[in-house]
Amino acid sequence: MSKSTLGLAAVAVLAVAGYFYFSADKAADAPEPSDASEMHDQAAAADHYDILAQRAKIARIDMPVDTGFLTDEEKAVINKLIEAAGYMSKIYLRQVSEDNPDVRAEIAASSRPDKTLLLDMFDLHFGPWDSIDEGHPFYGDKAQPIGGGFYPEDMTKEEFEAWIANHPEDKEAFTSLYTVIRRDGDKLVAIPYHEYYAEWLEPAAKLLREASEITTNASLKDFLSKRADSFLSDEYFESELAWMDLADTPIEVAIGPYEVYTDGLFGYKAAYEAFVTIRNPEESAAVARYKKYLRDMEANLPVDESYKNFKRGFESPIAVTYQIHGGGDNVPGVQTVAFNLPNDERVREAKGAKKVLLNNVLDAKFKLILSPMAEHVLDPAQAPLLEAKYMGLETLFHELSHSLGPGTIEKDGKTTTVNAELKELYSAIEEGKADVMGAYNILFLMQKGELPIAERNNLLATYFTGIFRAIRFGTDEAHGRGAAFQYSYFRDHGAFTVNPDTGLYTIDFDALEKAITDLVHDVVVVQGNGDYDAAAAFLDQYARLDDAARAATARMSDIPVDIQPVYPEHL
Repeated sequence: MSKSTLGLAAVAVLAVAGYFYFSADKAADAPEPSDASEMHDQAAAADHYDILAQRAKIARIDMPVDTGFLTDEEKAVINKLIEAAGYMSKIYLRQVSEDNPDVRAEIAASSRPDKTLLLDMFDLHFGPWDSIDEGHPFYGDKAQPIGGGFYPEDMTKEEFEAWIANHPEDKEAFTSLYTVIRRDGDKLVAIPYHEYYAEWLEPAAKLLREASEITTNASLKDFLSKRADSFLSDEYFESELAWMDLADTPIEVAIGPYEVYTDGLFGYKAAYEAFVTIRNPEESAAVARYKKYLRDMEANLPVDESYKNFKRGFESPIAVTYQIHGGGDNVPGVQTVAFNLPNDERVREAKGAKKVLLNNVLDAKFKLILSPMAEHVLDPAQAPLLEAKYMGLETLFHELSHSLGPGTIEKDGKTTTVNAELKELYSAIEEGKADVMGAYNILFLMQKGELPIAERNNLLATYFTGIFRAIRFGTDEAHGRGAAFQYSYFRDHGAFTVNPDTGLYTIDFDALEKAITDLVHDVVVVQGNGDYDAAAAFLDQYARLDDAARAATARMSDIPVDIQPVYPEHL
């Protein structure tokens, strides 16, 4: 247990302006209802949306991290990185919606009695849409743009695809991770990120160069220098390779455009984010032994050999870290507990991918969310089976599993990728795949004796309850949608029963283990075939919740859906 881990007994609940604040050392009574509270009680009655209740679902939590062992040099580097992470947030705010800065300014300039609450919600979700309530607008009535700020809001999928069909020379630029699409008269044009976001990328690059000049660690110096170059060119291959080679430094930083979740139109465009973390070398070494089984895990996938991918590198370093700051896509809404980067298949084939666990975030979520959920989900005989150990291992193996299965594929005689073929469906399919394949691979290591087979049911109970944690994010969100299809698949394959009187679940552990194997097979085949229509049909069939699941999540109203860590602004 690390020094920064929050003890459950030490966590108190503080109601501040109608939402929860978790602190390790104090608690207070809720304030008297304000005019803002009364106003929103009336609004909630009108449209069944209660902004105060929604705010309470994400609990603010102090996230102290022991940084006393860092040198003055390392602290100076981290402070530069924290400042650079702020520019990722400025860009990402606009990637969610081009109108976001103006909307926030409008709220701030208003005299509304609920202005403070609205600004808090806006900053929490990076826009006026509730990210854990399927994008419900809490200010104004404009729907969240499905393509974020990456495309003209009035552009349809059909218009985009028709443009490429008529201008095939534009396809590479239009589908690039690193361009925005804009109108130029009656034309669509692709503008490189480094040009469109230059106002923020240039000072961020400057900060990375300054950090690279401070550090005496050669690998960190190389990465920061190359990533600064990438910000000004959109060429990320060399800096991604340099990131994979970071060594002999407690500083683990990922900063740049990575995930495509925000692009709900096609899943083409990468969002800027930052993770500023410090490594725990002992814990990193303890889990590093699992990466030696990556090739064996690939070989063990329950699919035909043609779906297995031995072209990727299997180096895959693993870092157990403690996050001390975030930026961009890493900040709003549901908090990341681990990540597996880079996403560039060229880098993965050369060096694999790095798995980074954010242990302080993970610990807080188990204690405040997953552990209390057990009594609302599982039969009393099975609820005690949950273990923090298996939430951590499922998180790790989720990330390891992102490196397994199809990546670069052949379709219709051409080389392509699963992401390119499944488009906006890819993220939900991939997140669900990583979940179920994570459990499958832990079971595999139990069979090999690397983990205790006697704890199989602890793993399965923890994994199954974790599905409900992700379902609460909403089935419009990639992880929530991926969780929903796991739930429905397991239901249809007899992996559990529901008590009609209590609504609690009893897991058939043998049936669940078999269903896990079957689901891994089905998802890998969908991905390996690169079949968009099959992926859509699969999600249409399974990414749905039944009344029992909805009732289970309703019973958890006393448990936060997620957390909002509060990190120091500088060291």
